[in-house]
Amino acid sequence: MTRVLVVHHDLDLAGMEADSLRRYGYDVTECGGPTRNRCPVLSGRACDLAERADVLVYDSWASGDAEGARSLIENIREIHPDTPVVLTSPGLPLSWEETSGDHAVTVLTGQPTGARLDEAIREALVGTSPPAAVTPAAVTE
Repeated sequence: MTRVLVVHHDLDLAGMEADSLRRYGYDVTECGGPTRNRCPVLSGRACDLAERADVLVYDSWASGDAEGARSLIENIREIHPDTPVVLTSPGLPLSWEETSGDHAVTVLTGQPTGARLDEAIREALVGTSPPAAVTPAAVTE
């Protein structure tokens, strides 16, 4: 069973994402991220929750602001380079997202339904090079 860490600033939305992923057969752990907890990643240290996950699903606002999110994602890619990251963004893609290189993420813009999260996680785990962004029109649930 694939282990997923969902890091989201909104506990209700995180719960909905986690429940959807569980219905798809994932073993899910949730984290409120730096807005709710002390985050070792922002201090350049490894995250115990990330260490136990096969894939990380981060909300683009997990740190509370856009610049903090950029630092958070860059740090998680540096500290846990072998763990794929799916970066969810409810609106338009961010200007700093990288889909190749050391800080590559699989980007999921729009509504993160269970089907769309499942597709993005599968894509991230396959490690396509470069991973394509999953757009809102790609899958509907």
